[in-house]
Amino acid sequence: MNYCNFGEILKNLRKSRNLTQKELGAKVGLSKAVVSKYENGMGYPTYDALIRIAQYFGVTTDYLLGVASGKTVDVSRLTDSQIDTIHQLIAEFNKVTT
Repeated sequence: MNYCNFGEILKNLRKSRNLTQKELGAKVGLSKAVVSKYENGMGYPTYDALIRIAQYFGVTTDYLLGVASGKTVDVSRLTDSQIDTIHQLIAEFNKVTT
């Protein structure tokens, strides 16, 4: 795992939700100390913990590990029409304004 910035990615995701380490830990079944350890690069999560963290933030495990650069959105419970609307919104946000 030398290639990943898991701790930095986790910290950025946590801060984007305005969570403390303790709050994040409570949401994914970890202690504050363990979240701190991960963020400071002093350890890495088990597979189960990695999956829980990914599910909580709605990202892939590849994203958390720094393998994939893009985030994903879980659309498995949406209708095809709703997914199309999401795609249209993303396309609008990605347009370059001049």
